Amino acid sequence: MCGIGDVARYILMPGDPTRVQRIAKHFDSAEKKAEYRGYVTYTGETKGIPVTSTSSGIGCPTTAIAMEELMKIGADTFIRVGTTGALVPHLDSGDIVVATGAVRWEGTSKAYIATEYPAVANYQVVNALLQAADELGIKVHPGIIISSDAYYGGNDEVLRKFGEANVLSIEMEASLMFTLAGMRGVRAGAICTVDGNIFKGSGKGEFEPGEKSGELADKVQQSIEDEIRIAVRAVQILDGS
Repeated sequence: MCGIGDVARYILMPGDPTRVQRIAKHFDSAEKKAEYRGYVTYTGETKGIPVTSTSSGIGCPTTAIAMEELMKIGADTFIRVGTTGALVPHLDSGDIVVATGAVRWEGTSKAYIATEYPAVANYQVVNALLQAADELGIKVHPGIIISSDAYYGGNDEVLRKFGEANVLSIEMEASLMFTLAGMRGVRAGAICTVDGNIFKGSGKGEFEPGEKSGELADKVQQSIEDEIRIAVRAVQILDGS
């Protein structure tokens, strides 16, 4: 379990606990601080700035637990670093989405406050992610996403309507992060790599017909590396470096 001094104010938060160490490898230094019930935490530095990576687990309930406990010990800026399934035709596997807001199509945030409360990414975090991507020469797609409780997407007809409304992609954590951060007066953002497009014949984590799975898997993995680089650089920008 982590206590005060074990985590930084800046948290890079993947869902997958195995991705925490992968993120920490992009720090200048890193030390494992905790591993408990799927929550893995590494803290280190980037350009002298303390930074932490902690897994959220899958979905909003476990993400809420992680955020609540991290806020109690000093964290105030959260960046989700994850994957997402595309809902619009112009996004392909390996593309990167920077969320500006999220549709609250999940239950956890509704336990905190009514659905009229908006799930909006913090503008400073969004700007830092976009600036970092520009500096690194990596194309990203800013826009609204949707968070769901269903890993495999749910109702395709409803999702198609969201896509027609220019909701870029679906994942499982961001709307809770944005809602809770707004309520608590802290900052949250999200950057996610597309790993499938349900309207091009592939679900999340699958590949389009006709694509060589190995090549496409490599493309997605490279984009995950790119989004980590963007997130780390965004921390530096937010801290004034």
